[in-house]
Amino acid sequence: MMFKRLMGALALATAPVFAQAGDTAAPKDAFVYFINLEDGQTVSSPIRILFGLQGMGVAPAGTEKENTGHHHLLIDRPPMGQGEEDELDYGILADEHHMHFGGGQTEVLLDLDPGRHTLQLVLGDLNHVPHSNPIMSEHITITVTE
Repeated sequence: MMFKRLMGALALATAPVFAQAGDTAAPKDAFVYFINLEDGQTVSSPIRILFGLQGMGVAPAGTEKENTGHHHLLIDRPPMGQGEEDELDYGILADEHHMHFGGGQTEVLLDLDPGRHTLQLVLGDLNHVPHSNPIMSEHITITVTE
């Protein structure tokens, strides 16, 4: 099992609402990033992951407010747009590789098994669908020690 436990407030999404990408615009200069992690970093578990967002605001899922979205953390999967078919058009899955922070959370304390893991942040709109110009972080690799 990839996760031993998950600490902190986490709102897992139910099945995504199937709305077309492009329905929700985002500012072209908006971006999401890891505040306290970088590619190639070695960390110990549990890992406190801080989500950064510039050029937009965070709002809970279901909130219809211009220039807002909520975070999704992709774990141990290909970069967004190179994995699940139509994920950029129809929404982000909800499973062990796709964590939804629909309550507007901006951090998580995560227990990952030792070894190499990939992470990516993706901002979703009120329906868990990436914006018309997807707001995605760099796809990074970290190594977790015991």
